[in-house]
Amino acid sequence: MSVTNSDDPADGATSTLEDVQDAEAPCSFITPIGYSDSSDCGYCRRTRAGFSYYASTASMTPGFYQKLLDRCWRRSGSLLYRPDQKNACCPHYTLRLDSTQFKPTKDQRQAINRFNKYVTGDHYAKEAARLYPRSKQDAKRRDNEFNLVERIHEAEWKFLKTPPEPEHDFVVTLEVDKFTEEKYEVYANYQRVVHKEPPEKISMSGFRRFLCNSPLRREAKIGENGKPMRLGSYHQCYRLDGKLVAVGVLDLLPHCVSAVYFFYHEDIHEYNPGKLGALREIALALEGGYRYWYSGYYIHTCPKMRYKMDYSPQFVLDPETLTWDLVDNEVLALFDKFPYLSVSRHRKLLATEGGTTSHDSPSSPSNNTDATQRGFDLSRDMVSATEEEDEDDTEEDDFLLTSNMPGIPSLAQMREVDMDSMLVRSDHAASFFLTSDLVVWSQQDIANYPCIKSKVAELVAVVGPDLTEEFCLDFRLRHRG
Repeated sequence: MSVTNSDDPADGATSTLEDVQDAEAPCSFITPIGYSDSSDCGYCRRTRAGFSYYASTASMTPGFYQKLLDRCWRRSGSLLYRPDQKNACCPHYTLRLDSTQFKPTKDQRQAINRFNKYVTGDHYAKEAARLYPRSKQDAKRRDNEFNLVERIHEAEWKFLKTPPEPEHDFVVTLEVDKFTEEKYEVYANYQRVVHKEPPEKISMSGFRRFLCNSPLRREAKIGENGKPMRLGSYHQCYRLDGKLVAVGVLDLLPHCVSAVYFFYHEDIHEYNPGKLGALREIALALEGGYRYWYSGYYIHTCPKMRYKMDYSPQFVLDPETLTWDLVDNEVLALFDKFPYLSVSRHRKLLATEGGTTSHDSPSSPSNNTDATQRGFDLSRDMVSATEEEDEDDTEEDDFLLTSNMPGIPSLAQMREVDMDSMLVRSDHAASFFLTSDLVVWSQQDIANYPCIKSKVAELVAVVGPDLTEEFCLDFRLRHRG
């Protein structure tokens, strides 16, 4: 048995089972939870809103999580989940934006310029122009080209030429995702004022669990542009005159900046902080060498998610083929027409003589016009519904391998997958061992749900049989959740 270092699979670095007995394995640790329905939908408030597959992690490499994102997964704290788009009231689709192709709109450019002007003030602008005049060539370039990275940093203290002094001191820092009371106060203000949440639903424990102390390991590597890249979970903190006014919760991965959440204090509401935060994250993807910006799931029937289409070009992940398609007017029209959409299948049917464009989605209601938006892309209702497993309350419909979930191998296909050499960790063993070492392993059949072998087969199917050497099955109870 060898364990591939999932952070850089190209280098082929492996270690034997013996090598990891007394050290941290170079793979990710995952505890399977199962395929189940959520309680109330956080968007349209339906009950039994649809199914997702859930797992949890105590430790995960950024490289492995990047692969999960590219297979429709997301995380909420240490909870991992992949929605079943075909059997959901509000199908969730993964989006990403290519920062190298991004061109800010007029409205986005104005938002940046307006905030920069507020920070520096009129006096600074006049005096700086007098003391540090631009060359004709630079002035012409600036008039004809809007450089996002340059403009997004323009009003930051460390980029300003002084004297004169700006009207406000604006500083942005990338900090580890640790809890502080300063961050929590801004978060609580945001939830209360912007999302109208009652005080009893806002807690330090909830903030810690979902937005701090991520299971992603922090690492460093050299990017393709030759610059050092930080990987892991971070808080991008915005301070105005020494006061924290906004925080972007980010997962920095080998090929993307993944937006987890963004919150701000009501004092800066008039300056479109959400828009500025998104633009800054795109700039970070561009200048940091991450390239892509993942804005979270897109729910077409949720009006307040339409803002994500203001940042283009957006690409949507096909849940069946796991390929990316440009979201153009044609694709948006398809989202209007079908409650569940696989762009590749739709186009294949159109290209086939006598093909039909209907999408079979019997469990997905098409009328979601009453959809509403919550602050979290990672719905708390979804999390609370899966925090406790009820082993006694299982139904045949809860078995992933008979669910017809998009992009998942069938039961017959999973019978051909070798799962005997997967790495396992348990409270009942002092070191790592293999699945084949389990006493009941050879006696069980993956179709006998919910036996342990069927549970492992579910996880392998939804993660991908090709990634079995990149994660460890973690059955340590103290590390769950």
